Formats: sequence, C-alpha cells, structure tokens
Amino acid sequence: MDLISKKFNELSTTEIYEILKSRLEIFVMEQNIHYQDMDNIDYNSLHCFFMEDNRVIAYLRAFYQDDNKDIVRIGRVLTLKHGNGLGKALMEQSLKSIKEKMKCKKIRMDAQKHAVGFYEKFGFKVVSSDFLEEGIVHVVMELEM
Repeated sequence: MDLISKKFNELSTTEIYEILKSRLEIFVMEQNIHYQDMDNIDYNSLHCFFMEDNRVIAYLRAFYQDDNKDIVRIGRVLTLKHGNGLGKALMEQSLKSIKEKMKCKKIRMDAQKHAVGFYEKFGFKVVSSDFLEEGIVHVVMELEM
C-alpha cells in the first residue's frame, strides 16, 4: 500500500472529508473523546494516510512545534482496521515522508499509554511522566532523527 502524503492545500475535498470522517469515527465514536477536532493545526500539517475504496483507513498528521523547524509533532494517529500491520506500515512510511519533507531533528508525540510499546518499535522513547489528556492516560515520546 502506498502512502499519500500531502500538505493541506494539496488535499482534495474528498480527501479532507474522509480524513475528518475517519478521525471522528476513531476518536469520538470509538474512544468516546469529546474535543474540537478541527483545531486549525491541519492548515499547517503534513497529512499522511492510506486510502482503500475511497476511505481513509489509516492516518496521521505532522506539524512543526511552535514554528520550531527542528521539532515535528505527530498526532491524530489512527487505523480503522486493527491487527493487520496497517499501523506499522503507516508509521514506517510516514516517518520516511516526514524526514524527507520536513527535515527535522526530532519527532515528538503525546502517545496514549497503551500504545507505548508500539511506538518504541520505531525508536520513540518516553520522556515524560503519565498525564491525562481527554480522560486518557498519555506520555510524551520522542524520536531523534
């Protein structure tokens, strides 16, 4: 499966709609998180995703932290299909795309605690204590590039 990696202004209206639909399905419907998803960060993000049958089935976004070109944050990581290697493929290909297109020194993320082992497989390290975000335990993780 080939990764689609685009800046916001390169996305088609269908891609934007499908990205938002998948984020809603996972974070609001599945994980019961009530938050303002459309937070204006999307405008300055690199959107990395897989599509299948015109549906976004895996997604993450990457953006510079506070206009610091050395640090990229990733978030909104999701897969609609679990346990089939889709998340692994998303991370592997997205990390390559971020490295190529954003040329940062470090990638940082707020990871849900249950997913720490998954992200550690890609070289991320926990750099914070546990904290609650939207009622879910998270930690900050970083990857040196």
